[in-house]
Amino acid sequence: MSNVLDSVSDPIDFYNISRWSEGYATINKKGNVAILPTREPEKEIDLMELVKEGKERGLHAPLLIRFQDLLRDRVRRLNESFASSIEEAGYKNIYRGVFPIKVNQLHEVVEEIVDAGKKYHFGLEAGSKPEMVAALSIHADSESLIVGNGYKDSEYIQTALLGVKLGKKVILVVEKLEELHQILAVAKKMRVTPLVGARVRLLAKGAGKWATSGGENAKFGLDTTELVAMSDILHEEGIPEALKMLHYHVGSQVPDISTINRATCEATRFYARLYQMGHQLEYIDVGGGLGIDYDGSRTSFDSSTNYSVHEYTRAIVYNIMEVCDAEKVPHPTLVSESGRYIVAPHSVLIVEAFGAIEKDRASNVVRKTSTDHKLVSDMMEVRLTLNKKRRQESLHDAQQIRDQAQSMFELGLLDLRSKAKVDALYWQIAAKVVKLYRGVKYVPEEVKELEISLADQLLCNFSVFQSTIDHWALGQLFPIMPIHRLNEKIDRHGTLVDITCDSDGKIAKFIDFQDVSQTLALHRLRPNEPYYLGFFLTGAYQDIMGDLHNLFGRVNEMHVFLDEDEEEGYYIEEVIPGTTVGSVLTHTQWDTKEMLRRIKTQLDQAIKSDCLKPSEGMRLLNSYEHILQSYTYLNFS
Repeated sequence: MSNVLDSVSDPIDFYNISRWSEGYATINKKGNVAILPTREPEKEIDLMELVKEGKERGLHAPLLIRFQDLLRDRVRRLNESFASSIEEAGYKNIYRGVFPIKVNQLHEVVEEIVDAGKKYHFGLEAGSKPEMVAALSIHADSESLIVGNGYKDSEYIQTALLGVKLGKKVILVVEKLEELHQILAVAKKMRVTPLVGARVRLLAKGAGKWATSGGENAKFGLDTTELVAMSDILHEEGIPEALKMLHYHVGSQVPDISTINRATCEATRFYARLYQMGHQLEYIDVGGGLGIDYDGSRTSFDSSTNYSVHEYTRAIVYNIMEVCDAEKVPHPTLVSESGRYIVAPHSVLIVEAFGAIEKDRASNVVRKTSTDHKLVSDMMEVRLTLNKKRRQESLHDAQQIRDQAQSMFELGLLDLRSKAKVDALYWQIAAKVVKLYRGVKYVPEEVKELEISLADQLLCNFSVFQSTIDHWALGQLFPIMPIHRLNEKIDRHGTLVDITCDSDGKIAKFIDFQDVSQTLALHRLRPNEPYYLGFFLTGAYQDIMGDLHNLFGRVNEMHVFLDEDEEEGYYIEEVIPGTTVGSVLTHTQWDTKEMLRRIKTQLDQAIKSDCLKPSEGMRLLNSYEHILQSYTYLNFS
């Protein structure tokens, strides 16, 4: 990968935008990243314009921008892909997908998906009691499903059966056999016949970071013995028809289509056998698993997928049809819970870099003085004689001098000023050695490691733990890149560090077309000028799973809609200020009124003892109160 870009067209390939964005992002003539919510070139939205408008409304970075039209486009694409595959195969049933609320529980997101899915009778999946309560309230389509997953108590079951009594298609998926007894008992009290599903544990399981959510040792589901027992119980109760769905889940973010093929065939055998045992099942729910190509490599790597959405839907349709035809059972209605596919691309996190640590910065001009130690002269000699022919030898000489300087410093034999000069000269030599190896076919490993060590550290106003929790916890890679200045040369590499007081608060792994990169191509920061980075494909899980590490709360947020009647072609439908200092303190059981009272008491005492003037004391109290109402992140305005 070249580290210098010369034209505005290069960054699209350089950052692999066209592949990981699937046509939802590009770079415009201004050198800014633009979002295309419907993938139509004439409907692009400049991210820097949104950042500017956000600042005018008091919304500073970190800023989360949601593109609601993109959500709608994803719902459309998924449903139309299934419809196309069904028509192509001659499959004798339909698709009725559901959105798993756990992937993004925010009301605005769920509401938009439900509205976009109306024409497709697209439903919801709930994995907990609160999610079931939310699903019942927003669900208004008697043709669409509510699928109830997760472990259940009597209140969860009662809530779901309320939906059945209201005429909704609420299917309670049995995760363990004891739940079936609970469901039947509550249903008898409520005088309603339940709609149940059986989640089966398959031998087939996914690969990658979420592989353990499937397979025979999965947390949820019934084994074959329990499945037979469930069948017997329903027959004994005289309601074999209550079993409506066969459910399975092979794992989230499945990178390899062969896993989808194996799991679908295995699960359909269970469906066919249960149907032949007297249960007139209507649905197969294939669960989640439809992945996002985060790095654009189109491979079976953890952060990629080697298939398209259409190949995925064809695999589901054809494999289920083939097994059903062989077993002579009806084709079931197809259900999927493809939450990541729908929501991941719809939001972009904008982060501001406010400083950089550069080891080879040009301002470190070293001039020798009479008081300098001889090691300074030795290092200056290495720098003076460095050339292409003896680049590796010079590097070794510089390393030896630096090591000697460190040892002498630890023994108290080297003054601090001389050590500082030796260190500055070393990094200047290292930078020049790396540059002398550019374009060479073979680069020694030590030089590659040196290039990584030379990378800038960009200080960024955000929290990894709040906004990219999967990167910290699982090593998940997200596309990250500057959102402006992309018509300028990019001649720096760096890593990103957040503002938390934690050494893990950093991003030092980035997507690369061929492998994982340990640095990101960047511009040099300009004094007193903001530098913005975009974190893309973060709409799944990151919004809701963020952690309050260091009490950094939710970020500022804006929701954007396309509108051809607007001069810019879009409008900002809603802005949601991020969490305040007072809010996160209250969330962690601090009483802000009591805190104010204590500070006021301390200020009163300081005034009485003549440490402060009354007017100054009031200003300090007002300042403290104002901070309680301010954004938890840094404010550079």
